[in-house]
Amino acid sequence: MERLGGCMATCRGETHNTEGGRTLESKPPNKVLWGFLTAVLLLTCIAITVIGILGFKPNNQKSFFQIVRISFQDQSGSLVNQSALVDKQKDVVTYYVTSQTNHTTAVLFDLQNGLLCYKPDNQDTCFLRKMESADLENVQTILNMSKHKVNQFWLQGNQTRYHTEFLGVLGRNQVEPLTVGKPLQTLCDRIPIFWVRKAQGPGKQRLIYFCIDICFPNNICVSVCFYYLPD
Repeated sequence: MERLGGCMATCRGETHNTEGGRTLESKPPNKVLWGFLTAVLLLTCIAITVIGILGFKPNNQKSFFQIVRISFQDQSGSLVNQSALVDKQKDVVTYYVTSQTNHTTAVLFDLQNGLLCYKPDNQDTCFLRKMESADLENVQTILNMSKHKVNQFWLQGNQTRYHTEFLGVLGRNQVEPLTVGKPLQTLCDRIPIFWVRKAQGPGKQRLIYFCIDICFPNNICVSVCFYYLPD
């Protein structure tokens, strides 16, 4: 009968331990385990919240870039389209001027540092000069258009004023890239930068290197021609 009683107790899943003649009942679940599970759940909720905040991008996020397109007829009657990328945060305007031979020159106006840089796409060189009051007035018209959210502008051919600027390249005066701002460093990455200066003209003994035409919303078009000065 004692064996039968022991079997019945075992079959019912009852566990009896004896210590000093006393029967010890099974202990309740470990509280440490529950604490661990609670902590894991809490950390998971925090992680999901942080990811949601970082991944959220409001639809009304302000953009610092705007493209303004300028269309006009040049003096030969051909339709010309130019575009200007306006970086409102850094006060930088970058013109992209495409010639009839399908070569594009980037012209960067760095208003913060007062510098004007030209980079033709058909040569690995940048040309740099300091901005003048006329440059500031011209590029300010682009900034005003971007403030009023104007993306397209047509120049009136019969009201447009044209003039020419001659820039002499100082071949020996190479610019150290670290002395210019980040926008110019990005535009002229790993290529030489040379100073240029205004002149009356190249003279008969000097050939014009190349020319580009830049037009502004104030109906002013500037033909910029480059040539190398004697060493």
